[in-house]
Amino acid sequence: MTDAAVVVGAVAYDPKIVTIWEAMRDYFREAGVPTDYVLFSNYEAQVEALFARHIDIAWNTNVAYVRCEQKSGGACQVLAMRNTDRDFTSRLVARTDSGVKGIGDLRGKRLALGSADSAQAAILPLHYLHAAGIDPDRDLTLLPFNLDVGKHGDTGISELEVLRALHEGHADAGMLGHTTWLKQLEQGTVNTALVHSVWTSPPYCHCNFTALPDFYKQLAARWAEALLRMDYNHPRWRRLMDLEGLTAWLPGQKLGYEALAEALRPNGR
Repeated sequence: MTDAAVVVGAVAYDPKIVTIWEAMRDYFREAGVPTDYVLFSNYEAQVEALFARHIDIAWNTNVAYVRCEQKSGGACQVLAMRNTDRDFTSRLVARTDSGVKGIGDLRGKRLALGSADSAQAAILPLHYLHAAGIDPDRDLTLLPFNLDVGKHGDTGISELEVLRALHEGHADAGMLGHTTWLKQLEQGTVNTALVHSVWTSPPYCHCNFTALPDFYKQLAARWAEALLRMDYNHPRWRRLMDLEGLTAWLPGQKLGYEALAEALRPNGR
């Protein structure tokens, strides 16, 4: 990497990440904002690297972003996000023979959860259960799938295990992100006579590009403006955007992380 390049951190949760970021580097070079990338094995290491100024920008999950805000006193810059990062939701799915028709029916049931550091499949679901007056440890039998911890649920493996537990009868209900649920429905892997969606969470935001407050504001703006110009209809960038799961980049925003911030406070409920 060169001294002139903006250095972005990303977590290598899938082999496609190298393909994505090689294309991103090409895109930013042509856009006149030289950019390089550094890959990390987990988000905790990426956050540490951001605060050590080893990288300029972090491509963060919502959990990693909230941790950055906690460490910075709420002063981080949020540069951009995918259109699919807004209005993200969690789904409560249940066996049709479980008697579960909503969150209020979960008492006494077996609830499958995704990885403990997944906002969509564990952290926020548990937060919403507390808000509904349900104590998960007292009122439920929890079946957590803590797989790929450190990647904040990016691989989706733990959510597939939630669905497997439901199909095999090991759980009465389970929590997962709406993207996983809809993708599995589309692929025909859900037996809809056996498993269905019974509740959808309030919407929240997912990933964003995070910079610290002392990262040069003008350079941050130039970088974000270049990213926002990426056109899904351009044949060179469509595959990149498909791999990253979006059709448009949007300006970053701090709204949409409030529930997660509350859940991640010490003893947060």
